[in-house]
Amino acid sequence: SEPQDPRPSRELPWPMQARRAHRKSQAREQVALGSGPRTAHWARLLPGSKEKMKEGLRGLQPWAWTLKRIGGQFGGGTESYFSLLRFLLLLNVLASVLEACMTLLPTWLEGAPPGPPGPGTSSPCGSYSPHTQGLVSFPTQLFNLLSGEGYLEWSPLFYGFYPPRKYLAVTYLCSVFAVGLICLLLILHRSVSGLKQTLLAESGALTSYSHQVFSAWDFGLRGDENVRLRQGIILYELQVELEEAVVRRQAAARTLGQQAKAWLVRALLNLLVLALLAAAFYGVFWATGYTVELQEMSLVQQTPLLKLVVNYLPSIFISVVNFVLPFVFKLIAPLEGYTRSRQIVIILLRTVFLRLASLLVLLFSLWNQITCGGDAEAEDCKTCGYNYKELPCWETRLGQEMYKLLIFDFLSGLAVTLLVQFPRKLVCGFCPGALGRVAGTQEFEVPYEVLGLIYAQTVVWVGSFFCPLLPLLNTVKFLLLFYLKKVTLFFTCSPASRTFRASTANFFFPLVLLLGLAISAVPVFYSIFQIPPSKACGPFRGKSSIWAQIPESIDSLPQTTQNFLFFLGTQAFAVPLLLISSILMAYTVALANSYGRLISELKRQIKTEAQNKVFLAQRTVAMSSAKGA
Repeated sequence: SEPQDPRPSRELPWPMQARRAHRKSQAREQVALGSGPRTAHWARLLPGSKEKMKEGLRGLQPWAWTLKRIGGQFGGGTESYFSLLRFLLLLNVLASVLEACMTLLPTWLEGAPPGPPGPGTSSPCGSYSPHTQGLVSFPTQLFNLLSGEGYLEWSPLFYGFYPPRKYLAVTYLCSVFAVGLICLLLILHRSVSGLKQTLLAESGALTSYSHQVFSAWDFGLRGDENVRLRQGIILYELQVELEEAVVRRQAAARTLGQQAKAWLVRALLNLLVLALLAAAFYGVFWATGYTVELQEMSLVQQTPLLKLVVNYLPSIFISVVNFVLPFVFKLIAPLEGYTRSRQIVIILLRTVFLRLASLLVLLFSLWNQITCGGDAEAEDCKTCGYNYKELPCWETRLGQEMYKLLIFDFLSGLAVTLLVQFPRKLVCGFCPGALGRVAGTQEFEVPYEVLGLIYAQTVVWVGSFFCPLLPLLNTVKFLLLFYLKKVTLFFTCSPASRTFRASTANFFFPLVLLLGLAISAVPVFYSIFQIPPSKACGPFRGKSSIWAQIPESIDSLPQTTQNFLFFLGTQAFAVPLLLISSILMAYTVALANSYGRLISELKRQIKTEAQNKVFLAQRTVAMSSAKGA
């Protein structure tokens, strides 16, 4: 009789002949039931339609074939970098659309925004004149383009341009929370998806050699190119498994003395890393503070090029530190005796701490200038609550710093590609001997490149409140970066000599991105709730704080709406919500524990069945040998 099973033929663990018979049987049943109950007919078609729809949507994703080709030729770890870059591009596109709808449109819907304040305009909090008067030379124009000053300072690019209108102030502030919430939800969704793969990979269910050899092949592949790419992916996965198995065997064979020596080496290396990080942070703090002193020198004011270098001094120092120290961390990591995947995680942790903490040090230095070191009674901050003499529009100044970091990060990456990586490849072509091989052999450094993406995205999250068009600029940057890195990868880089598991990257990269989002929220929220807004610019001028606009807007709503919103902030709403959340969390934990026990029992049964099969095979061989004798 023909096998009966409601599942599609391709999902059944049967021989090909049995699958063909099953497919023919299903086709006859569909014809016979064509005039029968429609509910059962659609119930059978729905699962297959969902899978086909998912496959179709995956095929419509941008650069799907490019990522598949990268994964087959350079491994899943390199593919995860380009996948993360595509994901960040999506986040920036969504943020740009929200900023345009909630910031730019309300600005012009209520009428054309007023021009910049004149040079004679003054107030108790000083004067603010962003435009340069008279004719401007080309070097000055170039300086303004790279620093965000001059004609760019009073433009939709920065906070100070937007007029103090009631509805614009509300939508401007809400856009920040909307962008942050959407980014948070999408990153959490990506992290959970990666966590499932990581847990399966670490449990050994997907990384055993039997799975790679017997179950990893896709028999639906068509075309030599697809077959070759799939072979490359399986090869890289096996290579990762073999490398990590060797390291684990070496670690298990260590004696107590060797183990103590390994821990001592790790402790000394971590002390070295901490010393390097402390020196880097002090350098960023010094460069930010020294920039203000240099800008006041007459020689700097009269030389546009020198003025540009001084303005970019914090950005240059941060970029140099972020360029040099990751390579030092890469040299240190193999000395600690960890597996390749663990080394990648350690390098990522150290590098992300370097990049994000250096950004925080820069923001702390700027906060020190804005708030007079936190001293509200200081002479320069007593009148307005901020240092209005040096920073009459401190929000625009913060936006300019983030703008310069974004521009310099892109220009430095472009310079490294054009002036270092491509010339090295040319040297390899013109010098075919040992010198050419040493000079031209380049590998795509996934940890370093990924941290560059996360650093750039964190800069955008910090600066999007003070520079609303920064997500749009970052969209253009990431789009150019994708093609630049793609060309660099295929034309100048060779496959990595040591790879790492892609499942680790798929979980850890979004987790670090989530950390960047959390860190970026700190200075933005502090600026919204604590620092008084500038009195000479921006949509919140005249308010005691930026957040004060929200209570004022709520007071203008109908009384019923006000009562509902205030009820959401009372204990009568918070306590039941907390109880319900606790009950749901306890239920979820109990359900997860029961599933875990069930999985453990199934694993034990599988292990027992395997032992039974081995025993029966041994008995069969013994009986055959006895009969032969």
